[in-house]
Amino acid sequence: METSIPHVLIFPLPLQSTINSTLQLAELLCLAGGLRVTFLNTNHNQQRLLRHSDVQSRFEQYPGFRFLTISDGLPEDHPRSAEQFGDIISSLQSVAEPFLKEMLSDDVAVTCVIPDGLFYYAVDIGNEMGVPVIIFDTISPSCLWVYLCLPKLIEAGVLPFKGNLDALVTNVPALEGLLRRRDLPHFCLLDYRTDQNFQAVFKEIERIPKAHGLILNSFEDLDGPFLSCIRSYSPKTYAIGPVHLNLQTRLAAKATPLLSSSNSLWEEDHTSIKWLDEQSIGSVIYVSFGSLAVVSRNEMLEFWHGLMNSKVKFLWVMRPNMLKGGESHDQLMKELAEDCKGTGYIVSWAPQKMVLAHPSVGGFLTHSGWNSTLESVVEGKPMICWPQYVDQRVTSRLVNEFWKIGLDMKDICDRSVVEKMVKDLMGTKKDDYKKSVETLSEVAKISVREGGLSCHNLDCLINDIKGLARNGRQMET
Repeated sequence: METSIPHVLIFPLPLQSTINSTLQLAELLCLAGGLRVTFLNTNHNQQRLLRHSDVQSRFEQYPGFRFLTISDGLPEDHPRSAEQFGDIISSLQSVAEPFLKEMLSDDVAVTCVIPDGLFYYAVDIGNEMGVPVIIFDTISPSCLWVYLCLPKLIEAGVLPFKGNLDALVTNVPALEGLLRRRDLPHFCLLDYRTDQNFQAVFKEIERIPKAHGLILNSFEDLDGPFLSCIRSYSPKTYAIGPVHLNLQTRLAAKATPLLSSSNSLWEEDHTSIKWLDEQSIGSVIYVSFGSLAVVSRNEMLEFWHGLMNSKVKFLWVMRPNMLKGGESHDQLMKELAEDCKGTGYIVSWAPQKMVLAHPSVGGFLTHSGWNSTLESVVEGKPMICWPQYVDQRVTSRLVNEFWKIGLDMKDICDRSVVEKMVKDLMGTKKDDYKKSVETLSEVAKISVREGGLSCHNLDCLINDIKGLARNGRQMET
């Protein structure tokens, strides 16, 4: 009798950071063997991925893997930036809901669906169709725990916030005495009854207990208190991070060549590595605000002046769509690149993992995206945090006050503050931060080795997926 082959459908949020970590998860599942994996991407992002990365050749080695694409429902010339994020998600939902219903009812069996946490409707559809759903929430566990506590904050009359933003937030166990009002997601300042982001989060947290399980990109020694709290809502919570390090470790164990691979939607400028090769060890601060954040021209200039005044060498990523309102940054980037020669180097996109691993890099001025934070921890690089969205604001507070591996510059954009923090991180307080982050780096590496908790949790996830395979239904070859 032929045994059913488990078939996993992975559906990431249409953003650079989530596509990156979800592709890493997909490759981990492929490496496990005995699984079929379908990666559902939007047409727009799949075209960019194929244009700027090596995913096509990399995933060809896994015969059980395939890409599948759908429209995000938007015209090709839509900017798809942070300022239109709500439009992107609602438009994609209108396409994805009927698509998922059809796919899960098809003769080609799907054993389980792994969607992003924001795709709450995938849980509803899976439960309706009898297909288990394991959510992959790519935000930080600390922020997810804050999300789960939002109903308590509302019930206690804490939300919406009024008055002093530096007042401490109560009613969030494991974070009391640590978080201020300004450290919570930006929408906590708005009316939870009408704000679109609030409503999306409510739908997400309502589905977490209804899902079969929850995957988080973290490890116990980093986020243990928050993971413990989250498990009271979702007992089957698999902390398998850092996902990129778990993947590197398993590839090395299989003697697979660890070539420089990429999941980038942007063209990476590798001249940044050549420039770093010419710099002294630990002398450069890497500056990147991720794939989504937008800044004003004035904010960009404040950072530039602060960096220049610090006299610390810097490598700065300035994306083509980085300026608010869709304003072209080409001329400004050229002028700044010319004026900082000898001190700084500016590129439109960089191979971030390679940059952070480079010995010349001594620190990271970051937006506190969760992938970026984990990559910085793994490479032992302390951070200056300038967060904007969602989990970034919670994460930056923990970087400063909980893990003590960097500085939080939240809600400030002033050249004198930038200058001072860069000097502190790269000079006067360098040894303290470096010691703390290197300690976390070592425990991260232990967690993904054989016998480590992240390694164990990943094995449990894989075994659970295999155990879900439905008899008599398997994916066509």
